[in-house]
Amino acid sequence: MLATRSLPQTTDLSSSAGTEVRVRFAPSPTGNLHVGGARTALFNWLYARQLGGKFILRVEDTDLERSTRASEEAMIRDLKWLGLDWDEGPDVGGPHGPYRQSERTSIYLEYAQKMVREGERHAPETACVSGPLNGCSLDSLSVCLSPAGKAYPCFCTEDELEAMKQAAEAAKLPPKYTGKWATASQAEVDAALAEGKQPVYRFRVPPDARITIQDTVRGEVSWSTDAVGDFVLIRSNGQPVYNFCVAVDDALMRVTHVLRAEEHLPNTLRQMLVYQALGVPPPRFGHVSLILAPDRSKLSKRHGATSVGEFREQGFLPQAMVNFLALLGWNEGTTKEIYSPQDLVQAFSLERITKSAAVFDKQKLSWVNGQHLRALPAQEQARLLGEALHRAGLATSPTGPWVETVVKLVGPGCELVADAPTQLRSLLRYDLEQSAAEADAAPFVAPGGGLKEVAAVILTDATSGALAAAVAGGADGWKAWVKALGTSTGRKGKQLFMPMRLALTGNLHGPDVGEQLALLQAAQQAGALPPGAEMDSLEERMAKLRLYVDSH
Repeated sequence: MLATRSLPQTTDLSSSAGTEVRVRFAPSPTGNLHVGGARTALFNWLYARQLGGKFILRVEDTDLERSTRASEEAMIRDLKWLGLDWDEGPDVGGPHGPYRQSERTSIYLEYAQKMVREGERHAPETACVSGPLNGCSLDSLSVCLSPAGKAYPCFCTEDELEAMKQAAEAAKLPPKYTGKWATASQAEVDAALAEGKQPVYRFRVPPDARITIQDTVRGEVSWSTDAVGDFVLIRSNGQPVYNFCVAVDDALMRVTHVLRAEEHLPNTLRQMLVYQALGVPPPRFGHVSLILAPDRSKLSKRHGATSVGEFREQGFLPQAMVNFLALLGWNEGTTKEIYSPQDLVQAFSLERITKSAAVFDKQKLSWVNGQHLRALPAQEQARLLGEALHRAGLATSPTGPWVETVVKLVGPGCELVADAPTQLRSLLRYDLEQSAAEADAAPFVAPGGGLKEVAAVILTDATSGALAAAVAGGADGWKAWVKALGTSTGRKGKQLFMPMRLALTGNLHGPDVGEQLALLQAAQQAGALPPGAEMDSLEERMAKLRLYVDSH
């Protein structure tokens, strides 16, 4: 026997004084957590945390063929990685569970029964003795049928439904159910059941009515009920349909606000009709614009990574991901772009969610990540970059003097943790031939441009040991050597520093040249670089420089 559940009876949950804000994120576990879903979860979480409300995680797994527990677990893992927590959900429980729709089928059947029985007209010989909400199985729904009920059984065949669809298309009308079962007699229903036919259960849509909501993001949105036919609540196999489940769950879980993607806006008409039939106030809706790719098309895998898990694996920080996602469709009304999660909780408001579509700019995400990476405490930044260097085979240990030296040099230029190995490899290698062939190097490589003149002095000092002594002499020793180099060549400023950088590092850009050469010395210390790590030592660079000067 099904237990009766009470529904909220307040007239306006969204504005009643003292009403607790209750929001939910309700993903379908049919794949990875998309950045659009993550943003929806974030907006709901921020709103709940700001107002001291409840954030609910509900798994909408009514698609039994595509839903998997592995997908659910991956979504939960990604949400937790982002730093989002929930007050009620499948893993933490709560007073309104279960929190998986697949475990709530009996609840949906209970309320389908209620809708079928509205305006009860039981024949004496088939009356339900267990009361208006209890005891009826799915098979007995049609026994309780009243022509005035809010739902009814439908025994139409697929061919009959297809014929209705084609007739509507020919008349250029919305596809609507026009079969006889909306007005069938009890005798006709009994006869169909006696033949062993399995019905679907349809919602009786009131004609010539308008349903209007005040959307938090889009303002007033209105639909005519004539645009939708009598839609299915329960399939012939006993499985409930999405829009029915969502409305029943939101009502029973006391959800006060529904923030979701605009692609759900068309579902709102059917859900509003179910709320009305249940006699409960609807939540306050807010439909957020889609996230677009840079080409203004819908963001998809062809544009690269689209799931939270992929960005986690690429080395993005969770706080940076949260920061970036919050700015996709919301702004505080200032020029501020870098927020901690705590900052966002304080600043967030529904009123500042924008109608216009947001564009997912990965370069902007990388920039935001770099800001958060550099803002980390030095010890935490060194730990993350050191682990990346160790994994890449560029450090024998994730900690120690070598890692500290590298992090100090490459850290300021890293936007991602994964940038550290890439930048270090660039510093350890000497690609003079390639860099000298670049267009930006042309002014310094050309006759009189300075490369040969500066290189001649560098090679002399390398042979005499003066260059190595300057590197070993720290900042003061290096500064004195550079000054002497300028005096010897009669050059200063860019005309000195660019040829010098190219000759010593093989690059036109990068960190301080003296610090790069000191890094080479540190790399040669025992226990710094693992065996097999590629590096051009100062001596090897000077040999390549001499070959370049002699051949050009």
